Amino acid sequence: MPVQISQSQVFRLSAVLLASCISLGLSGCQKTLKAPTLSTPLPTQEVVKTQFGIAGKIGVRTPQQNGSAFYAWTQVNNYFAIDLTGALGIGQTRIEGIPGKVSLTSAKTGTLQAATPEELLQQATGWQAPISYLVSWVQGKPASSSAQAQYDEQRRLKQLNEGGWQVDFSYNNTEALPQKLVMVQPLQQGENRVTLTIQTREDATQQ
Repeated sequence: MPVQISQSQVFRLSAVLLASCISLGLSGCQKTLKAPTLSTPLPTQEVVKTQFGIAGKIGVRTPQQNGSAFYAWTQVNNYFAIDLTGALGIGQTRIEGIPGKVSLTSAKTGTLQAATPEELLQQATGWQAPISYLVSWVQGKPASSSAQAQYDEQRRLKQLNEGGWQVDFSYNNTEALPQKLVMVQPLQQGENRVTLTIQTREDATQQ
């Protein structure tokens, strides 16, 4: 009898291959990045209908500290999971959840819970990164209708002001989706700067 594989299973398998590829391509990364798996149930009613997997490197610079980490991010509708390796000495870290219910787990911090991924990331590492907005930004689109956006000649998002962040987008040649995002949040003294490089991407057809 032939075995039937669902679309979600195919996407999970491709996410694992995605993380394996990025671990081979990143110089200086000695640990294999494993793409997140769906360990948290999806809500019964999804609002966001999108699936993607990305992996690469994130750098954060604040007035108090600098740091970087390798990441593997899987997004399936409203559920997300981000694995971080090398985040400010707290070891392998996972942030996952759905809107309003997010958890962070690492060997150093144990499991922490909060309503937003931003709150958890800052609590565990001191980093400030607009993770909730990034779901849309990594797909080359604003997260809300109130965003101030500029586009290039190919109608790709070039610069964005949204949620107190200014975001600059870079692309590889004629690629439709961004390869690098530089996000700056002005402060009274200094700024928070987040640089996200996308080195491998796996996009699924929106449902």
